[in-house]
Amino acid sequence: MENPEKYGFNSQLIHYSGHHDSYGAATVPIYQTSTFGFASAQDGADCFAGIKQGYMYTRIGNPTIRALERQVALLEHGCDSVALASGMAAVSTVYLGLLNAGDHVVSSSAVYGASRVLLEQHMARFGVDSTFVNTADIEQVKAAVTPKTRMVYIETPANPTMEISDIRACAELAHSVGALLVVDNTFCSPYLSNPIDFGADVVLHSITKFINGHADIVGGIVIAGKEDVYSKLRNAMINFGGNMDPHQAYLVIRGLKTLGIRIDRAQDNARKVAEFLASHPKVEWVKYPGLKTHPQYDLAQKQMKGPGTMISFSLKGGLEAGRTLMDNVKMCILAVSLGGVETLIQHPASMTHSKVPQEAREKAGITDGLVRFSVGIENVEDIIGDLSQALEKIR
Repeated sequence: MENPEKYGFNSQLIHYSGHHDSYGAATVPIYQTSTFGFASAQDGADCFAGIKQGYMYTRIGNPTIRALERQVALLEHGCDSVALASGMAAVSTVYLGLLNAGDHVVSSSAVYGASRVLLEQHMARFGVDSTFVNTADIEQVKAAVTPKTRMVYIETPANPTMEISDIRACAELAHSVGALLVVDNTFCSPYLSNPIDFGADVVLHSITKFINGHADIVGGIVIAGKEDVYSKLRNAMINFGGNMDPHQAYLVIRGLKTLGIRIDRAQDNARKVAEFLASHPKVEWVKYPGLKTHPQYDLAQKQMKGPGTMISFSLKGGLEAGRTLMDNVKMCILAVSLGGVETLIQHPASMTHSKVPQEAREKAGITDGLVRFSVGIENVEDIIGDLSQALEKIR
């Protein structure tokens, strides 16, 4: 596809991979190889020196992986991207590639549990300090930055509270102190949000979720807005060895083709599920960007192309009510992760955020009774019916 930017999003998903196969294959082939041969000693030397573009070793680069990287960079409006073995490999590459001893990070308090643990327990060992605030409140971000702040790291919507941070405001604040803005865009995917358009320097995804969409691989990707940042990220991936596998990349490319239609269907379902939950007498509150009761509803309208498929809600009765609900769903799957074709339900306090101290969890809005709900593409009547019968079990 020439000039892919002129085509619509779904056309880019289907037709643009940046890979041109000599046999004319309609899909990107799997280059399942660890190493690549050179035509001559000089050819190999030129490749390693960067004089010539070519593939040398799959940890450094591979045609299947490269096709995925080019496509996601296009979809996210970035200059280039780096595909990795997991979402946490993506987070680690951002921290290791862009931070130095003595640097300070301001992060969303309601951030994915492992992203927070990595900063607090591991990056701290190498002299990186971190502060966690509600980044949906820009005044808290302003109060947290210091002359040593080199990164502002946000999730929006936040996992699992569904609070929405103002990307443009965070970018302007980060840049004013010489810091980079990094946005975990997993909950939206490139279909619903493009943070680089609002000033973000780096965007990352757990492509295990929406980008792949079928709960059959684990992977991550990091997209850079500018070449100098991309070079640091690529160098970190190569040297720390967090590369994606070619077959893994092939499966993601296959799943990516249906990203738009999957989200459209699941998002329509999520709107109806959120309305059902908001009207149920046993539900204390619901946070969904498509409901006008969401505290950042107007902001969501400005920086998201749709409300998405993720819902957080709390039950009257707290922890025990939440456990009862999860123990009684029949079709919805009690499992971590999100963004697949199947509907998933989970309890953050005892699962994804269990390693975060209770005081820190509650300060971030992750209460004991909070339930995170990832709406899939099943018949919406079946999803609501399953929730309804399980809610009836709560006493």
